[in-house]
Amino acid sequence: MKLQKTLFILLLAVCAVPYVSTGLGLAMGIGLSFLVGNPWPEKTSGASKQLLKISVVGLGFGMQLAEVWRVGKHSIVYTFVGILGTLVAGALLGRALKMRGSTATLVSFGTAICGGSAIAAMAPVVQAENEDVAVSMATIFTLNSVALFLFPVIGHLLQLSQNAFGIWAGIAIHDTSSVVGASSAYGLGALATGTTVKLSRAVWIAPCVLAYGWIRKSEGKAVFPLFILGFIAAAAIRSLVPRFQAEWNGVAAVARQSLVVTLFLIGAGLGPDVLRKVGFRPMIQGVLLWILVGVLSLTAVVQGVIH
Repeated sequence: MKLQKTLFILLLAVCAVPYVSTGLGLAMGIGLSFLVGNPWPEKTSGASKQLLKISVVGLGFGMQLAEVWRVGKHSIVYTFVGILGTLVAGALLGRALKMRGSTATLVSFGTAICGGSAIAAMAPVVQAENEDVAVSMATIFTLNSVALFLFPVIGHLLQLSQNAFGIWAGIAIHDTSSVVGASSAYGLGALATGTTVKLSRAVWIAPCVLAYGWIRKSEGKAVFPLFILGFIAAAAIRSLVPRFQAEWNGVAAVARQSLVVTLFLIGAGLGPDVLRKVGFRPMIQGVLLWILVGVLSLTAVVQGVIH
């Protein structure tokens, strides 16, 4: 236990050092979990969720409000179409694989909008059991981990522009943390676009959950992700008070580095036990949905349908 704690603290400190990449942070977390284990699994799980929200808000200080509005406005149509298409495809796959309805819905919703945040918001509405949530989260998180490394490689092979990669990552990668991680590895332009596209999708969590609850006559309640408002507020502050641009850039830089720490904490929670919970059928559904969304969105971006 002493070795676990010492190594954890040491690697956490390394992740706080500038120039350590998000990919390396995640890899160190996963390595720690598999080799010696995470000494504080529950604490790191809660801390990663909160730190991610704080980091995303901090990233807002690195963007102009006009840019946030431009990207968000242009993403409304393909966001709505993409979410609806993914939910329909996920429901059909769930039936074909004879999955439990709540698990299939959570995996589909997490793929369509915003990974873990969407799953957490939808879970009470579908009255999901803890097992359903754990399996769905593990499925989405496993694919997020793969996307963090795979997407930048594909982007460079196809020579995607910063803007094109950011749009693709924001659509096809589930969680905000992995979108930010993959986009930041690709470049600052991709980071700005990817973060905004993903957050513009996350805004749809509340209306989609409310609509689903109304259709199902569920008593569960939707939880709106308030960190989205914080991100927009931060961008507004930077735009309204431009004389502190150097300071705002500093805050954004700290936020980007805190994402490395966040991904380390997330990786530290991805141990053998979590992977065993993924199961066979939910993973098949998750992979097929992921490939479908990834290929279609990439084709749309390359062909200029989405820009």
